[in-house]
Amino acid sequence: MKLEPFFRGAKIAVTGAAGTVGTELVRQLLEYPVAEVRGLDNNENALFFLEQSHRADARFHGFMCDVRELQQVERMFGGMDYVFHTAALKHVPSCERAPTEAVRTNILGVENVYRAAMSAGVRKVLFTSSDKAVNPTNVMGTSKLMGERLITAANALTQGENGPVFASTRFGNVAGSAGSVVPLFCRQIAQGQPITLTHRAMTRFLMTLNESVRLVLLSMTLARGGEVFVTKMPVARIEDIATLLVKIVAPVYGLDPDAIRIDEIGPRPGEKMYEELISDEEVRRSFELGDLFAVLPAFRNIYDNVVFAYEGYTLAPIDRVYNSQNEQAMGLAELERFLLLPGVLPAEVRERLKLSN
Repeated sequence: MKLEPFFRGAKIAVTGAAGTVGTELVRQLLEYPVAEVRGLDNNENALFFLEQSHRADARFHGFMCDVRELQQVERMFGGMDYVFHTAALKHVPSCERAPTEAVRTNILGVENVYRAAMSAGVRKVLFTSSDKAVNPTNVMGTSKLMGERLITAANALTQGENGPVFASTRFGNVAGSAGSVVPLFCRQIAQGQPITLTHRAMTRFLMTLNESVRLVLLSMTLARGGEVFVTKMPVARIEDIATLLVKIVAPVYGLDPDAIRIDEIGPRPGEKMYEELISDEEVRRSFELGDLFAVLPAFRNIYDNVVFAYEGYTLAPIDRVYNSQNEQAMGLAELERFLLLPGVLPAEVRERLKLSN
């Protein structure tokens, strides 16, 4: 389905709009002929700067809103056609230290979103999940998995064929996003410090912010109810990322790449050696859809009024678990080209390298 006709004249709410993914979602949505984009966030400063960046576009409106507060969310969803729910606590250590806060935001917040969407008569809701929801080993992943389950189950609560459609999208690391390894390694190199590598054999899925958000938008157009859409992503070895960043970044700060050490410090508690985007149990109900996989609901008999057919796609069953250990990692040349794409390296490094955005 083409994105422009789908979003033409639509009114859209984005929770967590001032976050990394939310900010890019707002930017890309405003490239389409939408009627309104309502950016919702509880971070006042970040929301202010987001509003400033779109002050010339009368279609954007920013509002303070906390997904933990049902009445706030209900008020903000009034008159909206579509909702992208990106607000979440996303950092593993902080969720481990404050699990009740993770529950309040990542689980009860999702419940508030689907209840508010049903109350407001929203057409579709798309929840942005994480690879850490697959076979979770920490609080953050467990809370995101519960969020997925709540979103899928919400489809059984809708009244009639015109009730909201709820679906999720699951992806791995957005290269260059806050908290990812690329800006961390770049900061360590710029300061002449050793790079702190958790484990040399560790692999990760990587995708640019621009491409991941494009696939989030595509998932919204495809959603029929209860699916988890999984983005196909290239794989990189963490050691290769560290090695190439030393080569690329050290010279722009006048440093000798050979003088930058790479220290292996061991995985953090709850951290996996590889990332999983589709589990073994999900394989038998997963299908390829171009740049995406669609994981259909496990209890499809609950959604007997839903036809899982997608315009322009043929459902092709998959035959393997989708994780970064099983997929071919990018070679050094391919990975270097990836790291130089817009949005991957920090802005200061790109400016010093004289790379265009």
